[in-house]
Amino acid sequence: MRRRAALGLLAGAAARAADWPQWRGPAANGVAADGDPAPLEWGPEKNVLWRSATPSWSAATPIVSGGTVFVTSAEEGFSATGGGGLARHAVRQLLNTFDGDDAILLLALDARTGKERWRQTLGGGNRIHLKHNEASPSPVTDGSRVWVMTGLGALGCCDFTGKLVWRRDLAADYGPFGLNWGYGSSPVLDRGRLYVQVLQGYKTDEPSYLLALDAATGRPLWKVERPTDAIVESPDAYTTPLLVETAGGRWLAVTGAGYVTLHGLDDGREVARIGGLIPNRNEDYRNVASATLAGDVLLVPTRRSPFTAFRITAGPKLERLWTNDHGPDVPTPVSDGERVWLVDDKGIMQCLRVEDGEPLWSRRRIEPGLYSSSLVLAGGRVYATSEECTTTVLAAGDDFQTLAVNKLGEHILASPAIAGGKLFLRTAEAVYCVGGGPG
Repeated sequence: MRRRAALGLLAGAAARAADWPQWRGPAANGVAADGDPAPLEWGPEKNVLWRSATPSWSAATPIVSGGTVFVTSAEEGFSATGGGGLARHAVRQLLNTFDGDDAILLLALDARTGKERWRQTLGGGNRIHLKHNEASPSPVTDGSRVWVMTGLGALGCCDFTGKLVWRRDLAADYGPFGLNWGYGSSPVLDRGRLYVQVLQGYKTDEPSYLLALDAATGRPLWKVERPTDAIVESPDAYTTPLLVETAGGRWLAVTGAGYVTLHGLDDGREVARIGGLIPNRNEDYRNVASATLAGDVLLVPTRRSPFTAFRITAGPKLERLWTNDHGPDVPTPVSDGERVWLVDDKGIMQCLRVEDGEPLWSRRRIEPGLYSSSLVLAGGRVYATSEECTTTVLAAGDDFQTLAVNKLGEHILASPAIAGGKLFLRTAEAVYCVGGGPG
């Protein structure tokens, strides 16, 4: 692959390289820090260092920083967990049910022992949305404070002792969120600013928008509309934005509602836009899986098809490179810069060459099941976790090679985190810390 212009994802300056400080890890791309290995084999009685029960379930990724694991949870969760995990029939019966007496919590666990250090209430109320609830957005940290948002719009900041530094209600400020399946985007932290996207339309006539806040105080810095001609449910997006850098500047990349857009960090101004993400003006093409970056190539999922690669060039401009007809719906892909791995909701995987989209291997079934967790990569291995908490470990090379299959027997929607050579899995009932070395 030819050498590309310098371009990369940016994590918070104070975040420790070996931590997992946000959704998708140190560089927000699902890749563990350089040299950070991960376990190869585990099970209920093998290589589990600790298991810490949670009050209820969440689809949010646990984050790890400075010896602390942060995880969100509903306080009660409508008693929708139990037995082998999330009770699907119970969730379906409670679909779109609101419980004003429930609450969304931020839990802090000792990363060495799993012992709960503290919990903080983020906001009141909870609603079931089939595969997630109002605890879905993942936290983000700079190593001294942690920021987290709920699906109802409560946005807050805590220090590492659990003290609430500030909190505000975005729904009260700008109107209730209007997505069909609830809100699931995670906040992005960069250089003292917090960025939030709200791409909506199915349940509201209010426009979608991007918002920047002062991370220290919660004071809004700017808010811009993000227009779209998508219709019915297609304006909705559950993606999380990416920070990118080019020779010409630093930008926020936003995917969803039929478009990829780049925005200035100082004012939110849109500086580049490209469409083609919704075929035939489809009415239900909401976006769930987030984009990932490989060099100067932005890899963008939609609702299965198309999966599209865009090169970011000077200007900045977005140039369509190639498309693939078999992308994921929910799980976000992972890339090592030269290859990109994808798994669809039914456990069909493929590995494509980033430069031209050519398959290195294609349409290979891994362990049967439904897949919602995003792929992660560490130590030359790709980890794919099904909703039954069965993780297939594959070699991160040009050939399809299964190295291990690991089962925990609980339900999981959250994506794994990798920090300090350990794997953290947030099931419907607990947080697991898996060790045992890289194997």
